[in-house]
Amino acid sequence: MIEKVKETARLVNESSAFDGRVLLGLDRLRLNPVSQRHVSKGSRAGVWLIGCEPADETARHCRECGAAGRVRSSWRRRFAHTPVGQHAVHLLVRVRRYECAACARSWTDDLTHMADEGRRLTNAAVWWAAAEVVLKSKSVLACARDLACSWGALNRAVSEKGMGVLAADPRRLDGVEAIGVDEHVWRHTRTGSRYVTVIVDLTPRKHGRPARLLDMVEGRSEKAFARWLEQRPQSFRDQVKEVAMDAFAGYKKAAARQVPHAVEILDPFHIVKLAGDKLTAVRCRLQREATGRRGTGTDPLYKGRRILLKTAGLRTDKQQARIDALLADPANEPLALAHGAYQKIIACYAQEDRRKGRGMMAELIESLAVRGAAPGCPELATLGRTLKRRMSDVLAFFDHPHGANGPTEAINGRLETLRGIALGFRNLDNYITRSLLHTGGFGQAIQTHL
Repeated sequence: MIEKVKETARLVNESSAFDGRVLLGLDRLRLNPVSQRHVSKGSRAGVWLIGCEPADETARHCRECGAAGRVRSSWRRRFAHTPVGQHAVHLLVRVRRYECAACARSWTDDLTHMADEGRRLTNAAVWWAAAEVVLKSKSVLACARDLACSWGALNRAVSEKGMGVLAADPRRLDGVEAIGVDEHVWRHTRTGSRYVTVIVDLTPRKHGRPARLLDMVEGRSEKAFARWLEQRPQSFRDQVKEVAMDAFAGYKKAAARQVPHAVEILDPFHIVKLAGDKLTAVRCRLQREATGRRGTGTDPLYKGRRILLKTAGLRTDKQQARIDALLADPANEPLALAHGAYQKIIACYAQEDRRKGRGMMAELIESLAVRGAAPGCPELATLGRTLKRRMSDVLAFFDHPHGANGPTEAINGRLETLRGIALGFRNLDNYITRSLLHTGGFGQAIQTHL
């Protein structure tokens, strides 16, 4: 018999008298408000200037002899605090310098509990900005306007606070069993470095959680990836069991040298893209041979360029009829061969039975690698040699279903969005920092400080 659960009343906090000190969070900062003034910014929201004094009376006593000191002098420090609605809040804190008449010692009020040394933002404001930037995808400039502070001060504070949390996490690299590596364009310029290597932790995908960015290094070479692996502790390299990558040989060589025990997996996305590129190359070659120029909107080969790359099962009847007519032309026989190989590769990955899909892929690779298997189609012969050379990496995907590099591509997409929000980056170190904050699992740390 199922026992009925009795519903209990929800606990409701009792209301109390309005207290502006609590509303602004000054009680947690141990400050007493003494004055307020609103500075209007015209049509935009203004800035509340809140005059404050430290509420800690024990600071008046000498730390050497314990005698009560007297105030020798004072000055005001200005801190940007968390905004209220659309209005920025700045705290004008009166910092007092004390002196002890008994031992001639002097000291000042300690404000390190509310703001880091040398910062013009309270810790609460920094965490508020970090949540806006990371969780709500706002730009640092927009947050700086909300706080009525400079971009540089806020960017340094958020970056140092975030990287401090990530660097202080001793378990950040624990349990990393599968990593994905891919290249990424961090800026589109004619000169200077443009590419970085992105390393992603794919292990959480096995437990239904999103992947996270581990690190980003300058360059897209074997040396860049190998150096990163070499700089990690031996315990980290020993626990890595899978490395997902694209067809770039440099990443394979680096993984083979630094983590030789790990299984190298060639990502399905890049295999399908490689086959699609060969199919496009065949179409362009046939177009030039037939007309002596590039395709135009009136050419059948050009009009079918997108439909050729579409999965056969997703085409409409009209699209399929157009492709059938195109491939039936004897002059397009090489295109029919390349198109058939392309669709077979897609079918291998679409198989629900991975063992059957693995067998289909192995059979296809062996058939493409046979000399003379694709007469009149050198592009398909090149594809066959490439797949044959990386056959073990291609087939490894079917034995390790969570080793796909799709999450790495997804993080690359989020980094593209980040770059769009910031309207581009000039400094690579700043870009790496912001990328780690956005996609490195920093969002969970923010929740604990809000």
